[in-house]
Amino acid sequence: MRAALVQMTSTDDPAVNLRLVEERVTAAAERGATLVVLPEAVLRAFGGGSLAEVAEPLDGPWGAAVTALARRLGVTVVVGTFTPATGGPDGGAEDDARVRNTLLVTGPGGTTSYDKTHLFDAFGYAESDGVQPGAGVVVADVDGEPVGLATCYDVRFPALFTAAADRGARLVVVCASWGAGPGKVEQWELLVRARALDSTSVVVAVGQADAGGPVGAAPTGVGHSLVVSPLGEVLHRLGAEEDILVVDLDLDAVDDVRRTLPVLANRRRDLGV
Repeated sequence: MRAALVQMTSTDDPAVNLRLVEERVTAAAERGATLVVLPEAVLRAFGGGSLAEVAEPLDGPWGAAVTALARRLGVTVVVGTFTPATGGPDGGAEDDARVRNTLLVTGPGGTTSYDKTHLFDAFGYAESDGVQPGAGVVVADVDGEPVGLATCYDVRFPALFTAAADRGARLVVVCASWGAGPGKVEQWELLVRARALDSTSVVVAVGQADAGGPVGAAPTGVGHSLVVSPLGEVLHRLGAEEDILVVDLDLDAVDDVRRTLPVLANRRRDLGV
């Protein structure tokens, strides 16, 4: 599988961001990518205004334009968007003014999505004030290959990655808008490498680029997107700035590693882990 990691900085304007997506995805497709991964929060950057006012269903105008682009180019696109919450705070029937932090996965094989499961209620910030959590594990079909999905803070939770592997995923995609701060770049790389080892999977992790400052009140990202092997080795990485990295992924190597290092098979299921 040839994958493109599109490290970009989204703005507060969905129309501008859509044009950026069109430019970057087209450039990736011209370089032979069949899977194009963009960051979290591409529809609108965090801190760039109300997420509820731009949230739309997957088949809304923004999502439909990305789907049409992906199908026209013959690629699968994974991109961070926001969709309306469903029901009440816990999925109940009453209204919920929050949104869902959604990854849109769309291409020739159809459209699916993943809603961020673990919300960033940390470092004095409460993502759950405005975002409703998703229901759990999603494995998308990309050209016949099961691909696990995770968003930003999810990377701190190993069970999501091992659950994707249990469902056949040899590749897990992480899309992020990783906040800057002391040690945050080092934590990002360490966590991505650890999740690859936990699940003995290839992990492709793509973050918002470092824009040199926040959009509104929120940081956008630190960059440093990377590809990690099932043995935790960093195979490819980007710096802090906007860039596109196109790589060939050897997913058959996952099978070899899982035979040699069968951590998934060796788990003590009786302990609930």
